[in-house]
Amino acid sequence: MSPRGVAIPDIRQRLFTAAEQVLAREGPAALTSRAITGEAGCAKGMLHAHFAGLDEFVAELVLDRFARTARQAGELPAVVGRRTVAENLVAVALALLTSAGPTVAGLAVTRPAASLLIRRALEAGAPGFATIQGSIADYLEAEERLGRLAAGTDAPAVALALVGTVHHLLMTAPADAPDAREQAERLVAVLLGGPSPHA
Repeated sequence: MSPRGVAIPDIRQRLFTAAEQVLAREGPAALTSRAITGEAGCAKGMLHAHFAGLDEFVAELVLDRFARTARQAGELPAVVGRRTVAENLVAVALALLTSAGPTVAGLAVTRPAASLLIRRALEAGAPGFATIQGSIADYLEAEERLGRLAAGTDAPAVALALVGTVHHLLMTAPADAPDAREQAERLVAVLLGGPSPHA
């Protein structure tokens, strides 16, 4: 437990990580301010010192994880021509599937006030699925220009299908869902028109 009055570096990320640990271990019903701060090892009022309440906290957690994945997708131009197109797309799909796992994404849906805050932030320009989709489409177009992707590939449609399917998996995947990597590899193989690696 941090001593009273001592600043805690990166407290937001510490609270976000603690919330994910509570969710993974005990599920959404156990997510309370007290559970989060207890898991983070900080004072009980720390969450409310940084967020207006639990709904704002949940919204900021989801938005933070979206932004992290958007940054990773934004780095795709640096890997154009390197590894395989499939490997690069699988890496982004995995980042999406794991950055705001099904439990975190599902939590936002069960909290209408948090969902509204997320929607407003995305409409105001916060990075989310649309940003990630745009980065993937740009990457695919660059790979097509290099000849590493079939000429005439509808890059925006492939990007939409990839992001949309991952969004569906995030919102509906049961706790015993197949391994995220296997799902990502199968999806990318279908989208690129190749054989599934797990057929």
